Amino acid sequence: MLTQPSFGRRLKQLRQQRGKTQSDLTGPGMSSAYLSRLESGARPPTERAVAILAERLGVPAGAFETTDPSGLVDVLAAVLVVGDESGHARRMLESALSGAEHVDVGLQWQAHAHLARLLTADGERSEARTTLTKLAALSDELGHAVLRVYSRLHLARVQRDLGEADSARITALEALRIGSEDSLDNHDMLRCRLLLASVTAELGDLAEAFRISEEACARVGGQTGALAAQTLWTAATVSTRKGNYELSASFLERAMTALSSRDDLLLWMRLRHAAAALALQALPPAPDKAQRYLDEAHPALELVGTAQHQQECAFLHAQLAYVRGEYEEAGRHCEQAATEKVRLNFRDRIRLEMLKAQIRVKQSDPTARARLYALAAEAQAHGMLDLTAEIWRAACLGDQ
Repeated sequence: MLTQPSFGRRLKQLRQQRGKTQSDLTGPGMSSAYLSRLESGARPPTERAVAILAERLGVPAGAFETTDPSGLVDVLAAVLVVGDESGHARRMLESALSGAEHVDVGLQWQAHAHLARLLTADGERSEARTTLTKLAALSDELGHAVLRVYSRLHLARVQRDLGEADSARITALEALRIGSEDSLDNHDMLRCRLLLASVTAELGDLAEAFRISEEACARVGGQTGALAAQTLWTAATVSTRKGNYELSASFLERAMTALSSRDDLLLWMRLRHAAAALALQALPPAPDKAQRYLDEAHPALELVGTAQHQQECAFLHAQLAYVRGEYEEAGRHCEQAATEKVRLNFRDRIRLEMLKAQIRVKQSDPTARARLYALAAEAQAHGMLDLTAEIWRAACLGDQ
């Protein structure tokens, strides 16, 4: 049963979502005074009034029910309070945004930003890219440099994780240009530089990537905390791509020292996963050291790890088993990393497939090398020269 004042609030939401004024709804059977009293909650709705309003709004009569928040303001408030529960918050936001063309641009920006965070956390990167592209357009409409930089930073991250390294580089450079023109010097500007270093390394320009990461490290100096740790981690990643494992290990040790688990447990865990990965890539590999880092990170993974982090950890265990010559165990961990929906980023997804092929080479599978060549071609098609070289090295070692 429809009651006031909830009916009046819902009527106003539906009218505004469709860009209609009160006068658009008036006519035979609905005077402006009666409509005003309905919206204000002063008059209870009759069945005839509901039918007339539903027809003029182009919605079913059931749209006036208010069991769940449906207007963008209410939905955004609800998801910010209760968080995401099995995707319910995401679905509510998507539904509310689908009819919110005439809602305040600032409110649309907040809703798209939150939806992008939910999509990214759930590994829905293609959908997140679409949402963040819209967020960038809304940021331009609002004209605030802080928002324009923020939206492009997160868009570039998703582009990188989708394997679109060149697009990510262009987006990051655009964000830096916008920030520089507005003399912006905040944490997101530094994060843009870190992202630029990462994708520049992916594209094979290691000297430029190292220059950018060195400049970022100079900016943070001896600071501690999450941003300092992220900066040092990026420098470690670039050093690894250059083959300087000793310098990379030094950067990662500094990163882990710079961050307490009390400050950011998720980042604290990811740094140890990164250290384990480095120990396995070093020449010679250090499997015992990698095992120690994985053991140290395990309690945090159980507490705050998402499905994506669980898959990344399974991939690390697969690499560890492979280095130890335990190929059947490595294969089992590979399957674990690929169970259900693969949430790994493009680089890790290709490297997981590469590891599967390497295991098959060890098991004398005659089709394994062809799979490695196909993966190298896929990485090269994405312009990721560093990843391409890594796959070719694996193929060459497999031929020995």
